[in-house]
Amino acid sequence: MLPKQREVEIPLLTALKELGGKAKAKDVYKAVTLKFPGLPDSDLSEELPSGGNKWTNRIQWVRNSLTERNELKSGGHGIWEITPLGLSRLDAVVSLGNNSSEIQQLQIETSNGSAFEETVEDYVQAFKNKLIQKLLDLSPMQFEEFAGYLLRGFGFQNIVISGKSGDGGIDGHGQLRVGMATIKAAFQCKRWQNSVGSEKVQAFRGASQGQFEQGYFFTTSTFTKSAQAESLKAGAIPVILFGGDEIAEIMLDRSIGIKRRPVEIYDDQLESLFDK
Repeated sequence: MLPKQREVEIPLLTALKELGGKAKAKDVYKAVTLKFPGLPDSDLSEELPSGGNKWTNRIQWVRNSLTERNELKSGGHGIWEITPLGLSRLDAVVSLGNNSSEIQQLQIETSNGSAFEETVEDYVQAFKNKLIQKLLDLSPMQFEEFAGYLLRGFGFQNIVISGKSGDGGIDGHGQLRVGMATIKAAFQCKRWQNSVGSEKVQAFRGASQGQFEQGYFFTTSTFTKSAQAESLKAGAIPVILFGGDEIAEIMLDRSIGIKRRPVEIYDDQLESLFDK
């Protein structure tokens, strides 16, 4: 299991200090990883549903949290740099020596924000995974209708669900008004768990070429690198790809098929009662 964000903060600050105070992101990733020698390769190579590396993504989240607290800053394009405040925090940890309870308290006091962010991050990812699973449970026709709802959320009109079967088949089409012009677009949907390859993108483009100016490919899984390269092939109509993680992001961003509920956050102000 990967370390929690708050468990990565001190190793990240230490790694940057050992690298001379600032370093390129790729060098920081390596240095921080060396601080966790017990991490198995299976955890280090784990990917997010969107395709990025989960461990690298976690270090980036920690960097964002430390930057917000002015313990890190940008040292130029692609350069991470520790600040005097970050060095002071390290000095405080060193001065505590082996008093693990005090170190733990220091980590709690300085990382409440990142711990909350981590909780939210985990919740959002779990909720997105739940949405993707529910999309997998839809019938083929329901998933095609769902794709129509997504496109309507982006301003598409006159959407028709054609429901053609077979590789390269067009599942639906619609129109998008852009200024004084109207773009005709087709879409295809695949409720898959395996990655979609370039041959599926090619087949869809072949069915759309000559009739439509754009294509949209929706899947509950992901796309291979060759499929991603094929999607924007020079001289051919563009095929915009939407994997499961991207679809879930759109649902959250545009409140499609979900309902938002407010959450109250509390701050401890007990001492203010006696500050008179």
